[in-house]
Amino acid sequence: MPALLLHALAAHAATAPHLTPPPQYLAAGVPNPPAQAPPGLAKPISTILGWIKWGALIGGSVGLSLCAIKMMVGHRNRSSLAADGASGIPWVLLGLSLVAVSSGVVGVFL
Repeated sequence: MPALLLHALAAHAATAPHLTPPPQYLAAGVPNPPAQAPPGLAKPISTILGWIKWGALIGGSVGLSLCAIKMMVGHRNRSSLAADGASGIPWVLLGLSLVAVSSGVVGVFL
C-alpha cells in the first residue's frame, strides 16, 4: 500500500509542476552559523549553568547519602528499606552522569 501511495504522489507531482519549487530553492546552501550568546549574556548564563552544576553536585551527594542511610537502617531492622536504598543508587548515579555529559550531548546536536 505505501508503494502505491508513493507512486500516486510522484505521478501527481510530475503532472502538477506548479506544486514543485524551482531548483534554486532546493537545498540552496542552508546557513549553519555557530552558536553564539547574545551580547552581554555570556557571563550571566555561565554563572547560571555553574549554579545548576553546583546544585546537581549537592543533590547527588544528598541522594547518595540518603541511599546509604536507608541501607544502614534497613539492614539493622531487617526491612525492605535496605533494598529501596540500594535500588536508588543507580538512579542517583545516572542523574549525575547525565549532568556531567549534558553539555557534550547538546553540543552534538548543535
